[in-house]
Amino acid sequence: MESLVRGGTRWRRFAVVMVPSVAATAAIGVALAQGALAASFSVSGQQFKVTADTLNGHGFVQYGNVVVPSGKGPQAVAVSAFTDATITGLCQSVVVPAPFVGDVTLKLTAGNNGKQVEAKNLYIDLDQLDADATFKDINIGVAAGATNPNYATVESQVAKDTEHGGAASFAQEAREADLTDVKQTAWATSAGTFKLAGLSLRLHKGSGAGVECY
Repeated sequence: MESLVRGGTRWRRFAVVMVPSVAATAAIGVALAQGALAASFSVSGQQFKVTADTLNGHGFVQYGNVVVPSGKGPQAVAVSAFTDATITGLCQSVVVPAPFVGDVTLKLTAGNNGKQVEAKNLYIDLDQLDADATFKDINIGVAAGATNPNYATVESQVAKDTEHGGAASFAQEAREADLTDVKQTAWATSAGTFKLAGLSLRLHKGSGAGVECY
């Protein structure tokens, strides 16, 4: 029997394609919520949006680097890294163009209703950040990881980035960083452990304000 057609879209066929991907994503999300997996979020050739009500991190460092997303040329990014961080009101969203359907937004939220997101060895490759920020024991213009003992657990990654043309020339670091009303665009996020308390993952038709995180 032919799939039902509405507005030019074969919804049954679309569902057959989408359901396994969504189910697999949901299973991974459950494992992340239980702290069972290391986490790495990157979208082939695309940026994604991230917001947070608060982010408190220790062993903070930020330095310049260059990444090459799939299908794109080199992109300059600022790498923000923390040995550990707690986040409230986290939202991540990415827009995926879907044939015959238009834009579909995948939106993930966590750390609401009194719960917190917890991350270890967190890295964010970003090219835009807006927030209110307070830094404690900050050093600016030093080699990343040079003076901050809290940063020792992720210093090897900084050294690797430096070797490939990243952090050697300029960086800043701080013992602790407090950010509120965070809004950023990123190319990739990775963490040794990412525990997403109160995880919610949804697909939304369309894109833009009111559908994405902002």
